[in-house]
Amino acid sequence: MTDLIFMPHQQKVLDQTEDCNRVAYYLDMGLGKTFVGAEKVYLLNNDVNLVICQKSKIDDWVEHFNTYYPDYAVFNLTKKTQAVRFRELIDTKDVYNSDLQIVGVINYDLVFRRSYISHITNFTLLLDESSLISNETAKRSKFILKLKPESVVLLSGTPTAGKYERLWSQLYLLGWDISKKAFWKSYVESEWVENGDGYKTEVITGYKNVNHLKKRLSQFGAVFMKTEEVIELPEQVEQTVFMKATKEYRFFMKNSYLVLDTLNLCQFKDDSDYYGTDVTPRVEMVGDNKLTKILYARQLCGQYHKEKLEAFKDLLESTEDRLIVFYNFNEELTRLRKVCESLGRKVSFVNGSGRSMYAYEEIPNSVTFIQYQAGAMGGNYQKANKIIYFTLPLGKGSCDLWEQSKKRIHRIGQTKTCFYYYLIVKGSFEEKNFAALKEGKELTDELFT
Repeated sequence: MTDLIFMPHQQKVLDQTEDCNRVAYYLDMGLGKTFVGAEKVYLLNNDVNLVICQKSKIDDWVEHFNTYYPDYAVFNLTKKTQAVRFRELIDTKDVYNSDLQIVGVINYDLVFRRSYISHITNFTLLLDESSLISNETAKRSKFILKLKPESVVLLSGTPTAGKYERLWSQLYLLGWDISKKAFWKSYVESEWVENGDGYKTEVITGYKNVNHLKKRLSQFGAVFMKTEEVIELPEQVEQTVFMKATKEYRFFMKNSYLVLDTLNLCQFKDDSDYYGTDVTPRVEMVGDNKLTKILYARQLCGQYHKEKLEAFKDLLESTEDRLIVFYNFNEELTRLRKVCESLGRKVSFVNGSGRSMYAYEEIPNSVTFIQYQAGAMGGNYQKANKIIYFTLPLGKGSCDLWEQSKKRIHRIGQTKTCFYYYLIVKGSFEEKNFAALKEGKELTDELFT
């Protein structure tokens, strides 16, 4: 054991799986999956350990192992020199012929592009947010499922999001020798429905034998734990701020075409001087297919919606507390940052281009912008107790992103009531999407039927 002192629920999880070399810790957000997962890796005591996580979590994992397990040599496999050294230790067998123990950390979108990883043997595999391999036909899932680890640690706060059919690929890694067809037959209820094109689509209608499924999961090292079972967190309060659909939105939805002068939609008197060249002054929107129509409709409900930008400004002016803001598109961020600058509010951000957290850590009234794909599923932001949803996630995985985003502030260490503000364009696709998310549904094309 390390010198770490674990919380009672964390120690219980480790004790419960002491004799298992393949485990799944399905612990709710905020219960410390990182600490439990890393400790299990340490206890499994393999010379080679591979951590696969989201890109935004790589630095966190590297720092965690360097801080709490100094005997490990930790390599960030997204950095060329470190990846080369990691590979040399494996190829030359040096790591197996010495007292050295190594940890390699890599992200899901890169791992299947590193063929040398498929040749590693006698290692422990840790998947952070293992629900990301639920689609076993994706390249990353295919690659990971072909690996030959000696031990496995799966971590997820939402392994299924209530959809048990998503479990099969994770069960495979846990060593449950059941085919996908047999799994569906045993636990999933479905029916074939006409889709209007002369073909039938299999639609899931429910689940069966759920208690038996959970019992079998526990036999294969899976532990489920919800926050409310082990700790009392503050109340969560949700507030929806509605605004009307713009005439531009209505015109575009009717005609699938619009030329938009975006500078006229800003809330500042001298828009062109204030924004400079940071935003696109004129946008031609052609919704000639469902994909482009969805894209432009989302933008008309977000970055190009003057009333919503004004509502965002009103929220900022109503509090001097730290705020977290979730958004989707780069131009949303550009316009929202300008609002913050007009009020003298300092900003931090987490997105695909990187992260800057000084303002969040040091300035009490800062605003931290988080792009869903980059930060909704990881990160501790309990210094704040208020989240503004400027726009919502949409499409595959949106339910998981949304549910996990709420946990960024509602976790261990939070002492204040958590407030969530949703800026929603009434009568638009956005309102439908919001209703669908609350029902646990993921909508794309269906929004326009």
